[in-house]
Order: sequence, then structure tokens, then C-alpha cells
Amino acid sequence: MHTASPETQPERRTAPTRGRVARVGRAAARGAAALTVLLLLLVVIRLPWAGDLGMHAATVQRLRHSLLHPGNPLVDADTPSPYYSPWMLVLGVVAKLTGLSVFVVLRLAALAGLGLLVTGVRRYVRTLSAHRAAPALALLGLLFLWGPRLFAWSGFLGLNSLALTVSYPSVFALGLTFHFWAWLTRSLRAEAGRPGWLGPGLLWAVILLCHQFTGVVASLGALAVLLAARPSRTVLLRLGAGAAAGLLVLWLWPYYDFFALFSAGADLEAVHRPLYQDLAGRFGLVLPGVVALALRWRRDHRDPLVLFFLLGAIVFAAGGLTGHYSWGRALPAVLIPAQLAAALEVVSAGRRAVRRGWACLLLAALAAGAWTQAGTLGYVVGRDGLPGVIAAKYRTPWAGYRWIMRAGVAYGDVVMARTFPARQIPAYGPYTVAPGYPDVFLRDGARREAAVERYFAAGVSGEERRGILREYGVRWVVGGPSSTAPWLRKTAVGPGHQVLYRVLR
Repeated sequence: MHTASPETQPERRTAPTRGRVARVGRAAARGAAALTVLLLLLVVIRLPWAGDLGMHAATVQRLRHSLLHPGNPLVDADTPSPYYSPWMLVLGVVAKLTGLSVFVVLRLAALAGLGLLVTGVRRYVRTLSAHRAAPALALLGLLFLWGPRLFAWSGFLGLNSLALTVSYPSVFALGLTFHFWAWLTRSLRAEAGRPGWLGPGLLWAVILLCHQFTGVVASLGALAVLLAARPSRTVLLRLGAGAAAGLLVLWLWPYYDFFALFSAGADLEAVHRPLYQDLAGRFGLVLPGVVALALRWRRDHRDPLVLFFLLGAIVFAAGGLTGHYSWGRALPAVLIPAQLAAALEVVSAGRRAVRRGWACLLLAALAAGAWTQAGTLGYVVGRDGLPGVIAAKYRTPWAGYRWIMRAGVAYGDVVMARTFPARQIPAYGPYTVAPGYPDVFLRDGARREAAVERYFAAGVSGEERRGILREYGVRWVVGGPSSTAPWLRKTAVGPGHQVLYRVLR
């Protein structure tokens, strides 16, 4: 009987073992990614309220009442608004035709945005790696490679951030962005004809209209794809045709002047200054991705992820050095390529031992990131359903102001309220005197803010307060127990001892 030599026997036994380990690894990555997506789907059911949700709900409210002339979404003024994007127009049409409540429509928007994001990440990662585990690893990297301190901001893909912003236009735009990069990459490789270039150009315009900051990230990523591909003059001409079509769409969009936004940065700098603070605490787990990018650069000096990272870093650094802190919204152009590089190095490194080392490092970083964001589970089960150590990480969502509608406030009524309630009240249909957010097209925004501050200031005469209410047609006031006055009638009490007063004529 023929017997294999001792040298060949270990190889025959370890090859199947390596195959099983690889299959288990792929299954684990896919399973973890699937569970994370399931968590986000369950979050959509509750749709926790924080941040800009009131703004987007108000935008749908105005469009469902008037598709052609919605006016300002927050205050009773006839102004354009950058929130009237193609995606919000679609949601407004859905709300108008179906009669569904605004928050049901926003849940549908969340499902669409999440679907676009997951499929977009998969398509784009497929242009970077053919490994079957790559898309799942990339999605996990995007959601968990952040930092030891919790961070949430629209346009940023951390799990906690995504849970709070999943219905926002920024998530929809990010999903489109990954599809855009995949489309552009494949068009360059195939050198598609003119129709193939018009499509990416039009998609680029839609992304910019839906969420301008994500549009900047999309543009930087597209530029990196082009620099890496070194297209021919013919392809550049076709690309120019697609870009021209996109610019035409931006110019013709009827709901707001897109190009006027370039002069609006001064109003946004203070809001975005925190993006330059505590970078290590918020984004420290991305550092392995920076190392992975260096390794990719050694293998290929025109690697698209490396170029993307450098472009994003230049814009972000320029914003910090010049005081243009709104440029900090380009930070995803730094984070996304690093997160993807860290995940892909597990399947891209040449030597098996190196891949195993990267797998261990990535697993540790993902676990640390998941622990930081573990409080996100509370948006599904509630704080009481969480173990104590995780409940401490939970951030309670906002309560909302539906209670004032039950007390008699109607659509279109003007409510006098401070900034925090002014960020939520318009979601249900009323207006506020001053917007809860900076509004670049509202010329008297500063005057309105001063009027609100003056109304609630101590020592202001009753006659001056009544004059402010008459000037802005105020019918209701949301304040504290001390806001009472002879011309106000206490109508309802809400969370936090807030009081709704009806203005007596």
C-alpha cells in the first residue's frame, strides 16, 4: 500500500482546516453585519428623536400641503430652503398622495436610505476587493471604527450616529454616494460611452442637492477615483459631459439657489467648530486604518483609498487652519477610506500571518467601537431593558411636542418658543417666531432671534412683549411656569414643567 510521506501529511490535514477557518470567518463577518443591520431596522420602528429630525419632518409637512410653494419650513415666511431637495420632494409627494403621517413617511425614508447604504457599500467595496467577506467587513468597519467617546452627527456613519439620523437625507445621500463611486469606477474601467457618463453626472447633482456636505465627500471620492484611473482624453471629455449635465441640474433646481450656498459658510462656522475638538477620543479607532492606507500606498501609489484620504485630510486641515470650521463636514472623506482600508487589509495583506494579525487587530478595534456604542441597543429595548453598565451609555432621545397639538395648536399657528423647542415644534405643522437652526435664506433671521430673546428676557415690559407677539402673529407661547401674563391663558403642561399658553386677543 502506498503511504504519503511525513512531509505531505501535515499539508493535507491543514489545508481543509484553513478552508474551514476561512469559512467560519466569512460567516462570522456576515452574521455580525446582518445583526447590525437588523438592529438598525428595529431602530427605525421607534425612530428616536434627536438633532435635526424636526427640521426634516417640518420640510415634509410643508411639501405635503404645497408642493409648488412650500415656503420656509420653520417660520411663517416665503423663502426658499436648501432642505427642499429631490428626496424630500419625493417624500412630500408620498405624504400627500397616501395621507400617511409625516413620521410614518420618515420611517419609509429610513428604510430606503438604509437599503441604499448597505447595497451601495457592497457595490463599492466590490470594486476594491473580490473577496467574499470584504463587504461585510467594510460595513462593520464603517459602523464601529470610531473612538472611545460617543460621537453622533448627520453625515457620519457610526452606529449610534446612524441610529439617530437614519431617516435624514444625509443617509439617503450617503447611500447614493457609495453607488456613485461604484458606478464611476466601473465606467472608467469599461470606458463606457456617453450615456454611461451622463448617469454618474446626474447622480452627483442629486447627491449635492439632497445633502450638500455629503456632496462634498462624494466629490472628493470621485476625484480620487479619477486620479487613480488616469483616464484618457476621450474619457475625460465624456466625464466633462456628465459633469456639465450635473451642473445644469444644480442650476435649474427650482426650490433654492444651490450656488448661493457658497456664500453661507460664515453662518455655520460656530456650529461646526466642535468637529475639530477631541479628535483622538472620537476617532482614535481609525488609526489602524491609517496604517493600512500606508501599506496600500506602498503597494500602489495611486490607490484610490489613499488618494481619497489625502484629499479629505487636506480639506479638513484647511478648514481648521483658516477658521472655516464648516469644512470639517468633509471629515468623512478622511474616515471612510481609513475605515475601509482597515477592514480590507484583513483580506488584502500578502502573507497569511499578516492577515491573521490584521484580523486580530480589527476584531479588537471593532469590539472597542461596539462597546462605546452599546447604548444604541436602548433605542430598541428602552433603557429599562439594558444591563446597568450598558444603560449608562444610553442617551435618552428627545420627548417631542405632540402634546401641544393635542391641546389645540393647529397647522400654521405661530408659537413663541426658545431655541430647543423651536427645533421640534414645526415637525407637527406649526411655525415658530425664530428658526431653531441657522437659515441662510431667511434675511430677518437675526432680528427674529433677537425678538425671541427679548420676549423671554427678565425686566421687559408687558407692552413690549405684547408688541412682539402682535408683530409675528403669535397665537401660542411655550415657556415655564413663570411665563404667565394677563394676556396669556394656561392651556397645557408638558414634559419638564413646560407650559403652553394661548395668547388672548
